[in-house]
Amino acid sequence: MTEAKSNRTVCRGRIFPQIQWTQEQKAQWKAEHEAFKERCQPIFDQVQQSLIKTHYNWYMAVEPESGKYFINEDALGVAHKAHKKYANARLHVFRINKTGICGRV
Repeated sequence: MTEAKSNRTVCRGRIFPQIQWTQEQKAQWKAEHEAFKERCQPIFDQVQQSLIKTHYNWYMAVEPESGKYFINEDALGVAHKAHKKYANARLHVFRINKTGICGRV
């Protein structure tokens, strides 16, 4: 018995061209990101202590314009839930724990 040989070529490297940012563009993006986080932080701080008891290590997406937030135990789930309500809004995701950070350092 012979096996069928695959003629599929393997794609190596990036499909999309890599974006080259200048130092000024990187600094501007970082400053905008920090300013947006600072707008979301008070909303997170208001509910963090009450949610930490019942939803520890869940995710919380904050929409700062309305002051609304969404929680889910999955990061993609919370983003999906928030984007259903606010389709084009910019959101910041926190982790409901003592630090509010989602990843590892």
